[in-house]
Amino acid sequence: MLLGRPWGRCHPGRCALFLGLALLLDTLGLALLLVGIFAALDYWDFLVYTGSVILAFSLLLWVIWYSLNIEVSLEKLDL
Repeated sequence: MLLGRPWGRCHPGRCALFLGLALLLDTLGLALLLVGIFAALDYWDFLVYTGSVILAFSLLLWVIWYSLNIEVSLEKLDL
């Protein structure tokens, strides 16, 4: 229901660039975070903090993608 038809083909919406960037940052941030936690490295704290910051930026992109995909009809806007 979020992107239109309830049982239709799923599509990324109007802003596929933000969706792709959010997914890329999610993957990169999670990989850095997990390597920082589980690998025995001297610079583990850098990886954990960098992964967390990248995940925070990906959340910002998710909010932008969701906000730009909201569809409101003209009748509900009272224009």
